[in-house]
Amino acid sequence: MDVFLTTAAMFADPYLIGVILIGTVGGVLVGAMPGLSSTMATALLLPFTLTMEPIPAIALLSALYCAGTFGGSITAILVNAPGAPPAAATAFDGYPLAQQGRAGLALGIATVSSTIGGIFSIIVLIVAAPMLARVAYDFGPPEYFALALFGLSMLASISGESAFKNLLGGAFGVLLATIGMDFTTGVDRFTFGFWELSEGVHFIPVMIGLFAGAEFLTQAGNLDRKMVRAAIDAVKLPSWPDFRGTLGTVARSCGIGAFIGLLPAEGGTVAAMIGYNEAKRWAKDKSKFGKGDLRGIAGPETANNAATGAAMVPTLALGIPGSATTAVILGALLVHGLRPGPHLFNETPTLLYGIFIAMLLANLMFMGLGLLGAKLFARVTLIPTRFLWPAVFILACIGSYALEQAIMDVWIMIIAGLAGYFLKRFGFSAAPIIMGLILGELVENSLKQSLIIFDHSWLGFLERPIVVVFILLTAISFAMPVIAGYRDRLRAKMPPSADIPGD
Repeated sequence: MDVFLTTAAMFADPYLIGVILIGTVGGVLVGAMPGLSSTMATALLLPFTLTMEPIPAIALLSALYCAGTFGGSITAILVNAPGAPPAAATAFDGYPLAQQGRAGLALGIATVSSTIGGIFSIIVLIVAAPMLARVAYDFGPPEYFALALFGLSMLASISGESAFKNLLGGAFGVLLATIGMDFTTGVDRFTFGFWELSEGVHFIPVMIGLFAGAEFLTQAGNLDRKMVRAAIDAVKLPSWPDFRGTLGTVARSCGIGAFIGLLPAEGGTVAAMIGYNEAKRWAKDKSKFGKGDLRGIAGPETANNAATGAAMVPTLALGIPGSATTAVILGALLVHGLRPGPHLFNETPTLLYGIFIAMLLANLMFMGLGLLGAKLFARVTLIPTRFLWPAVFILACIGSYALEQAIMDVWIMIIAGLAGYFLKRFGFSAAPIIMGLILGELVENSLKQSLIIFDHSWLGFLERPIVVVFILLTAISFAMPVIAGYRDRLRAKMPPSADIPGD
């Protein structure tokens, strides 16, 4: 309690409040701009936080993360162009409602639902992270290897349409992590004569390239695209009868979002889609969905914001990213010399409470911004893309160079951007590659340490109960996409009136 009170007193500092406010405003702006995302913004901003103290730096990125998830709902509702992937499901009912002249109500329910989901996720973070960290005290190299392997297996469903492509992307990320000197043998690997690569490929320029650089090239082909924005007078709080009709959906989506967020490598996009599907499935009258049903907004918005805090649980307690954006925040912790995992809770409890409070304040701030300034934030869509994206590219170059003041990092960013652009065109997602790159070092080092402990006997893994549990979970995770594909093919072959037993 003393640590909490000490940390809370720190937030009386106008500087820290200002940092969170800047992160919240920036997050809403980034989220409201189609093409931009909180993941891209945190990746671009991370190098600029190197001169900041750890608490303000992580608080800034955490606030941007929370607000960016909400900000995507603004353009999803007004222009049918989700500013962030988690807001894609919000457009299904949000835009039809805006076309009916009820954009203010749609934004109001999105703001309130997002705030409820966000605050619920902070409660989950505060309760679950310390509990998981205590369990992790029993982890050794074998357990961390099995956990990292499980995290990589979850990449199958993180994004995109193909589980195989996601896993292939994750494997490529792990391969990138092997570039540089092997500190066990002292041998340089895959450096191709460039001494700058002896220390490995840093994930920050790769991350900036895959997210910002690839999107820059994609948007270059849409310079003349114009958006039709629905008219909006003012955002208004939903009336009690309107909100009462969504209570069950909000409560259900809180649980869905928190559960999805706790799973390594999942995130708000998956939570939002499941939240929308469950809202529709539990509705007595499904005919209104897709035509402007408030539950179709409340479900995904609650779920994707409930996933934000929950996704921080495995990130902080285990050092395994819960989503693409938390992978960037994990990188920020590492860059600032912090070690995510159980030791973080004993060594730097002030930082943890700072993250909790910053995310809570960000949720309260974006509620006020959403209710009072959504009309203003919606005007961000009027910024000509021919000016916006060159500015993004310049920031990407500066951010890549700022980390080590090395021009090699800029070239890595450019190469990653080109690769990300072509990979995106062929259905590959950037998030699995980034997570594979971040987890790759943990996988390799923990495997080497484990084999030394077991005297190079692989059977030693089967003598550790926690390892066996994670291996079984990994096998299930690999099997689920195969089973789902088989079920889909079976459904396609069945007559329309037939049903699969057990459904």
